[in-house]
Amino acid sequence: MPKIKTHKGLAKRVKITAGGKVKHAKPFKSHLMSTKNAKRCRRLRKKALITGVRARTIKRLLGQ
Repeated sequence: MPKIKTHKGLAKRVKITAGGKVKHAKPFKSHLMSTKNAKRCRRLRKKALITGVRARTIKRLLGQ
């Protein structure tokens, strides 16, 4: 059985932590930041965790 290829588009967007959790950058941060308040901009800087079935699917696409 051949190895499953890594989904390169997804690999550029998410990171698997040492503990096996899936992290990604939050959306809505590329432009138009001046209209968003400071609290919202601060929150958008942090990475978000993906859990549940979606995390399992992502790991499978990345060959984990």
